[in-house]
Amino acid sequence: MPTLTIGRYEVEGELGQGGMAKVYLARDPLIKRQVAIKVLSQQFVSDPLFLINFQREAEVIASLEHPCIVPVFDFGEHQGQPYIVMRYMAGGSLEERLKKEKMRPHRLSQVIGRVAEALDAAHGKSIIHRDVKPNNILFEDSDKAFLSDFGLARWLQHPSGTTGAYFMGTPEYMSPEQARNEDLDGRSDVYALGVVLFYSLAGRLPFSNPSPMATALAQVIEPVPDILAINPDLSSHWVDIVLKALAKEPADRYGTAGDLARAVRDVASGRWYLSKL
Repeated sequence: MPTLTIGRYEVEGELGQGGMAKVYLARDPLIKRQVAIKVLSQQFVSDPLFLINFQREAEVIASLEHPCIVPVFDFGEHQGQPYIVMRYMAGGSLEERLKKEKMRPHRLSQVIGRVAEALDAAHGKSIIHRDVKPNNILFEDSDKAFLSDFGLARWLQHPSGTTGAYFMGTPEYMSPEQARNEDLDGRSDVYALGVVLFYSLAGRLPFSNPSPMATALAQVIEPVPDILAINPDLSSHWVDIVLKALAKEPADRYGTAGDLARAVRDVASGRWYLSKL
């Protein structure tokens, strides 16, 4: 049986499928290394919006070239379907890890710290990710965390190109202003990273309903659940961090992802307590 190929890459298996693309594990026969290939699903090839978002991901990552962002090696088209070739992250996603066990605060602090570095670098170039979530936080063999999937990212100075026909993003991780389809800045990603923190600490999402629209509305109007009522073993200092990260108004949140990461690090290391003595 002939080997299935995408471009020059030899497909070894399927890694997963998202809302608009499939991801394959493949081998580059020239460099002799494994890679991950994201291929835009056939049903979206004729949709200009999805084509733009798919190509934008490669452009955004190429413009960033950051050590905490999954790098892109190649971009092409196979049988009419665009594809992106990325580093293969053998360690899986944060979502997969959290489903198996809770993450210790010190380890969680390391993960949040690396994602925050990636976000601050993107925000420094006026790029908003718009889909920060555990499925988009990946690990390599060395166990370092990387931010991936910039398919919904956009430059602040450019129009988003979205219309009311599409629900862009993941409702469970949307900031209130994103749910309202308002203008965004980096603090929208800070909110999403705060949801990742809440989920990692509590083992459940702060807002989740069967209806995506109901979940988005909850982000706008419902108060943040008491995380200590969900996980009584947590230090009360986590409440302050969660409430600030998930503030409804961007002005009330941490100004940068790095500010949030430093607060997480202080609580995880005990510095918060020592600073109060």
